[in-house]
Amino acid sequence: MAVTTEATTSEAHRTTPHGPDGTADRIADLESRRARAVSSAGPRRRGEFGARERIERLLDAGSFTETGQFVRARATGDGACRPYGDGVVTGTGTVDGRPVCVFAQDSTVFGGSMGEAFGEKTLALMDLALKTGCPVIGLNDGGGARIQEGVTSLALYAELVRRNVQASGVIPQISVVLGPCAGGAAYSPAITDFTVMVDGASHMFVTGPEIIETVTGERTTAEELGGAHTSNAVNGNAHFLATDEEEALDTVRDLLSYLPANNLERPPEYAPALPAADAVPLDEIVPDRLGQAYDMRDVLRAVVDDGELLQVQELFAPNVICALARVDGRSVGVVANQPLRAAGVLDIDASEKAARFVRFCDAFGIPLLTFADVPGYLSGVRQERGGIIRRGAKLLYAYAEATVPKVTVVVRKAYGGGYAVMGSKHLGADVNLAWPTARIAVMGAEGAVGLLHRRELAAAADPEALRARLVAAYESTHGTPYLAAERGYVDAVIAPRETREHVSRALRTLHGKRAPMPQRRHGNIPL
Repeated sequence: MAVTTEATTSEAHRTTPHGPDGTADRIADLESRRARAVSSAGPRRRGEFGARERIERLLDAGSFTETGQFVRARATGDGACRPYGDGVVTGTGTVDGRPVCVFAQDSTVFGGSMGEAFGEKTLALMDLALKTGCPVIGLNDGGGARIQEGVTSLALYAELVRRNVQASGVIPQISVVLGPCAGGAAYSPAITDFTVMVDGASHMFVTGPEIIETVTGERTTAEELGGAHTSNAVNGNAHFLATDEEEALDTVRDLLSYLPANNLERPPEYAPALPAADAVPLDEIVPDRLGQAYDMRDVLRAVVDDGELLQVQELFAPNVICALARVDGRSVGVVANQPLRAAGVLDIDASEKAARFVRFCDAFGIPLLTFADVPGYLSGVRQERGGIIRRGAKLLYAYAEATVPKVTVVVRKAYGGGYAVMGSKHLGADVNLAWPTARIAVMGAEGAVGLLHRRELAAAADPEALRARLVAAYESTHGTPYLAAERGYVDAVIAPRETREHVSRALRTLHGKRAPMPQRRHGNIPL
């Protein structure tokens, strides 16, 4: 592999009319070193940008200030060359005028693998981000631990993970996987807040296909094992899927526009905007037939500014929607059941997806806006054996723990544990609204009648006629929002068309909310 080498002694000590080693010589030497530090050390993979090109495309033009440019790879004693930068470019800049810290792994230097100098540069950048309270963005495209440097590389990966944990909930951390990210290198993105991957180019796994086949005999490909689509749609390791690098970097810029610089600041505010002009009229959106589905995204777009939703983990557990949006120009985190997918039921994946999103919003002061249309937690042998009790409890824990403003709208079904977990008053929601179409009950009418009146139905001459009468009676009493409103569990029953107005008022009222919590080291979420 071709890498940059140090200047020769004769080049470094040329004489000038001003004498040997004068100012002009030193400036010329500086420029020579700069040129070598930024030059490509070898061929790139087809279709990708270089590390510095990626940074330039991410940041505002001309805003990048590099750190550690002249840091060099450590000598390994085997005669290996020592390029400047050691395979990672680090520095600071701005995105939409707001400061960020960024590092980009350079696959042309030792395959982008982490050596001692590489690791120390990355740790120094993380420390700087924490001290200055600005987001950190990692552009990952590397070969993992550098074998030639042995345990030092492993130690630095552990140090990086420790920095990720220290920064968690303090500054936003965003990982962009633009190539391979394997072994220990995969765990740092897993701890950061959001991971963006590029379809067909990104791969993230602990063990590669070749080693898996050697050890277990299983045959697979990098794409099947940890490709961008697998990581987004199958295992949920990633949060955003981009078609190319440009889209990936645009996603990061868009994401940052919703987020505060750190946990002590508020998210940026923009000029208020109305919902999308072509939004579906909310009074007409819920079908009269209970079993008929509709797209919850149509509801959300009719409430949030410009109808814009930045969906998080859109392809994973699609029965629940998690998205960043704005109401009156201010960021909100939206959690909503999606009736188009498994009737919006909460299963293991949906519970964990929503729980992590709720906790992120709470950590960074982003209000939570919940839209409920949920039949409850998913039942079944597979879910029970998979740990639906423990893993479903994560969402309960997340909502109960959150102290940010919480506003909930019950659109249609809110049955059983699903009612409780989806932002109910009992878990600390501040304002709870319901549409007239809301059905708040322990279970649906059919199931309730079957349990409560099974003996009468069994003895009836016409059980279907009796069932129909009992279901209608149950619906007229329990299949409404009014029993919950009588108890104060719902603050107002509103016409669907009034939703944005009520949500906006509630969020304005709650803008200065204070919610002190008991002093403790931390809670013990059911991991």
